Amino acid sequence: MQIDADTALLEQAEFVASPNFDDYPDAEDISLLVIHNISLPENDFSSDDVILFFTNQLPVDKDPYYKKIENVRVSAHLFIRRDGRVIQFVPFNKRAWHAGVSEFLGRQGCNDFSLGIELEGADDIPFTEVQYKSLATVSKVLLKKYPKITMERIIGHSDIAPDRKTDPGPSFSWQKYKHLLD
Repeated sequence: MQIDADTALLEQAEFVASPNFDDYPDAEDISLLVIHNISLPENDFSSDDVILFFTNQLPVDKDPYYKKIENVRVSAHLFIRRDGRVIQFVPFNKRAWHAGVSEFLGRQGCNDFSLGIELEGADDIPFTEVQYKSLATVSKVLLKKYPKITMERIIGHSDIAPDRKTDPGPSFSWQKYKHLLD
């Protein structure tokens, strides 16, 4: 697995372009990897609604919750499905909008210096083995490409926005993930 030098895309990922990105203030400053989880509808892994959400095409009449998020514009660099498939929404050299109001080690606005990976899941539902394997494989590629991202700088969304976010949640095994990275 590798990142194409010209496109900043993971060659083995499916690319679905999100309009929700912009330029990093300093692309040389990428130094944080943020792990998230998402499912739409909540706890449902049978639809492509996350893809539609990240591309501003979510059918707001499909679920009552969707009306609350219909004007939210978010994205992540990668989305790892339950079956391990990897979808990329934003090239790695562009700033995805995944962290929101956030802070890491006193530095605010984590989108400015991070990459975001969403796992298809929920806080209280175990992630699949193949998701962990895909996440670890992708993470190794990113650690090699972005040496400022160290093991200590791989964190959960809840670590940078603890008053707002709980993901990746208690069902995410940091031990299993980090073991796969070794």
